Amino acid sequence: MRLIKHSIERKTGAGSATLLPEEPEDMWHAYNLIRPTDLLRASAIRKVISESGSGSRSNERVHMTLTIRVTKLDFDPQAAQLHVSGRVAEENKHVKLGSFHTLDLELQRNFTLEKAEGWDSVALDTLKEAVNQDAKAQLWAVVMQEGLANICLITDHQTILRQRVEVNLPKKRAGSTDHDKSLHRFFQTTFDSLLRQLDLANPKPLLLASPGFTASSFYQFIKTQASNGANKPLQQLVPKITVAHSASGHLHSLAEVLASPAVTSKLSDTKFARETQLMDRFFELIRKDDARAWYGPRECELAVERGAVGKGGGVLLISNSLFRSQDIRTRKRWVKLVDEVKEGDGEVRVFSSMHESGRRLEGLGGIAAILTWPIEDLDEEVEGGDQDEPAEDGADGEGDADGGVDGIEGVTGHDEEIDFL
Repeated sequence: MRLIKHSIERKTGAGSATLLPEEPEDMWHAYNLIRPTDLLRASAIRKVISESGSGSRSNERVHMTLTIRVTKLDFDPQAAQLHVSGRVAEENKHVKLGSFHTLDLELQRNFTLEKAEGWDSVALDTLKEAVNQDAKAQLWAVVMQEGLANICLITDHQTILRQRVEVNLPKKRAGSTDHDKSLHRFFQTTFDSLLRQLDLANPKPLLLASPGFTASSFYQFIKTQASNGANKPLQQLVPKITVAHSASGHLHSLAEVLASPAVTSKLSDTKFARETQLMDRFFELIRKDDARAWYGPRECELAVERGAVGKGGGVLLISNSLFRSQDIRTRKRWVKLVDEVKEGDGEVRVFSSMHESGRRLEGLGGIAAILTWPIEDLDEEVEGGDQDEPAEDGADGEGDADGGVDGIEGVTGHDEEIDFL
């Protein structure tokens, strides 16, 4: 994502940013940046019906720039399409103020985003991550079993199923080669599908995972294809292939694979590997009935209030889906909690709901915490109060103005605007 221009005040968070999505992953960032009640300005094509003095009507498609007040987002990760609906907030000669319209954000087309409640710390961190050119595709994976292969692209932010290959294989029979021939055809089909996805000019690591020996056999198939010399770029891919064991060839087995030592040792510097390790550590503490592991909204808020998610190993695990709530008070509640943890020198990990580790966290309600020290019977304290009541937002709901811009250096202009570059 390229940051074209921005004007965001450091103290209040007021202002806007103009962004250019350059690749499919950028649409995921846009989905997380844009929230209900925000103002979104982008180009659109709308059919306009005009009537002449004689009463005849004519239709024409008109290119225009529309500004809407966002009410709903629809994101398709496989097609990398983002549709944003809302009411028109600025009238023009073709569209009435307050009418509904859907903007289809597209690659290589600018859009401008203005936050209704100002840019909070989570939105600023998301914006910084979106324009970070180092956060690109990290890994390709093929999770397979005999007759089934799921080809996935794994980035720092999402796991995308690019293609599923299914081939019916006959059972093994003594004296028959039908199974071996069908298995070879399955490998060839999977290999051809994989090549259509990969950029062999700059190959990323490739993970092959399966129960039994299917992944190992497919690895040997790829080595054979590379050794014949017909596809020299393929030879650069072979050293980057890792073979691992999975419980099945279905996509849900990917979380287990990414947590295996053989994989994490090679991917230890990636965001999703760190998050997978944190979730494994959290569940290990839960299994041991360790009072340093808690999940649930009020449990985590109470732990943060006591300073137990701070310096010395405290980690707040929170799903980015919580920041996409339709309710502004709910979004402020979680932003406030994140700011409090950061102020106490604790670690905050915002998990992607499109990753396997993020889906595991979603199963816990989207929020959990690993505490610096154990707190016994925290759930009993919660039962005495109302778990669903949002935390107090303070007088203005903005929290600490300085806390929202940690890690952003540089001040320009009279109004102290944030400098991302």
